[in-house]
Amino acid sequence: MNIHEYQGKELFRTYEIPVPRGHVAFSIDEAVSIAKELDSGVVVVKAQIHAGGRGKAGGVKIANSIDEVRTYAKELLGKTLVTHQTAEEGQVIQRLLVEEGVDIQKEYYVGFVLNRDTGRVSLMASTEGGMDIEEVAENTPEKILYEEIDPLVGLTAFQGRRMAFGLGLGKKGVKQAVELFQKLYKLYQDSDASIIEINPFIITSEEKLIALDAKLNFDDNALYRQERIRGYRDESEEDPKELEAGKYDLSYIALEGNIGCMVNGAGLAMATMDIIKHYGGSPANFLDVGGSATTENVSNAFKILLSDKNVKGVFVNIFGGIMKCDVIAAGIVEALETIEMNVPLVVRLEGTNVEKGREILENSSAKVISAVSMDDGAKKIVEVTKQGC
Repeated sequence: MNIHEYQGKELFRTYEIPVPRGHVAFSIDEAVSIAKELDSGVVVVKAQIHAGGRGKAGGVKIANSIDEVRTYAKELLGKTLVTHQTAEEGQVIQRLLVEEGVDIQKEYYVGFVLNRDTGRVSLMASTEGGMDIEEVAENTPEKILYEEIDPLVGLTAFQGRRMAFGLGLGKKGVKQAVELFQKLYKLYQDSDASIIEINPFIITSEEKLIALDAKLNFDDNALYRQERIRGYRDESEEDPKELEAGKYDLSYIALEGNIGCMVNGAGLAMATMDIIKHYGGSPANFLDVGGSATTENVSNAFKILLSDKNVKGVFVNIFGGIMKCDVIAAGIVEALETIEMNVPLVVRLEGTNVEKGREILENSSAKVISAVSMDDGAKKIVEVTKQGC
């Protein structure tokens, strides 16, 4: 789960991590009021959406007067912002972070991420702050420093000092950095975060370290024990179909193609998308019904798939283990009794209760193209979808 920058900075303040003074604004008048309260010579007006690259896309404005704050707030609120991390349609700006300007002497990048190869958290940092860290990793990987953290020991002061010296911080900066790195790591652990990024993490002319940005992402599976984090959720920034799927304990991921995929299991989902690509098709999404879905959930899953206007065909690819094929078949039939199916449907069932599942489909009025294997099903859905186009 993602949160907004201003929410991340609220968490930072809780852990005594220095951030600029500022507040969130939902209207032009609020933005102006906050700017007056800050009484700062320079005020930064920042669009709040769940995506990076806001500055390059025009979502960050530097105001030198209250009139400019008003102008920028009017310009940004309600605007659709398209960055390299949003979909083509972009995201509508519904709130702004209005904060004081800060004297920047040098920009750095600092991040805590889970290294899935080692199963440990890594502290990452670079002198190339303010840039896309992906570009730095690709073009100058030697400029990214790493410290792998032992979960039994935590981030040690020695590791923090080594990282701070690697960034070229002076004596005063090193002491601050060690304390801030350890506070960030504690926040990471306490909040079940999956990533914390500060870009830029800056040092002022007075040698004070400040988190000028805050990007945090959290493990969805741990939200049940993170009441405060759950309260930060902004559903307006999420895909409505993904939210709808979540109500039924289904996993839905939107893609950019035109073939909807209903599967059970993440591994089968990846294989299904790969084989569709192999035969020249393009997945529009995939919806994982898991191993314990009911007929009702499968029916709802089918409706969610078909609600995507880009879908020109649906491939149901089920390998029944815990999930029984007859439950999938009954769910498909139930869904097709309540919604109009205007695109071809290819179904491949294999595994537990497969014969019963096929019988349910055969005895229904549903127009289904049967497939004997995943390979056969992928060929058929790609073929009929292209014909429909």
